[in-house]
Amino acid sequence: MTIAPQRIVTLHYVLTDTAAGEVLDDSRARQQPLEYLHGHHNIVEGLERALDGQPEGAELSVTLMPAEAYGLRNEALVREVGRSAFPVDDLAPGMRFQTPGEAGPQVVTVLEVRDDGVLIDTNHPLAGRTLRYRLEVLEVRDATRAELAKGHPLPPGTDPASVEDKKVL
Repeated sequence: MTIAPQRIVTLHYVLTDTAAGEVLDDSRARQQPLEYLHGHHNIVEGLERALDGQPEGAELSVTLMPAEAYGLRNEALVREVGRSAFPVDDLAPGMRFQTPGEAGPQVVTVLEVRDDGVLIDTNHPLAGRTLRYRLEVLEVRDATRAELAKGHPLPPGTDPASVEDKKVL
């Protein structure tokens, strides 16, 4: 079976920052493959496009420029906020927090802690980076109705009846 919209894809990947040559993530080392619903924007656009049409068992390397991955850095997203915006008193540069954003949850990175405020960056932590993915497609299967209704794969053992739309006829 090949990767196409409405299919669940399971794969292993190694994610590398091409400029630094640094491995950022390795699903095989964590012993946890990535599972996602293809065609539903569950992964970055460039990666989804590169995987489209790939068969089960495929191994490939994909390099994504920032615009195809997590976007370009936007310096307007670096700003100062009050210390009261954080749930902890002991703040340090590099700490990350998840906050509600206009388009859903966003990650906030602390850049500098000042006496009267905190300099934060709301760019995605990988924004502005050229990334390389080494991929191995482990499995491709049709999504269930429940997975399509939810927009993502369901955990093993989930009873589809507990999440499927129950329409009254």
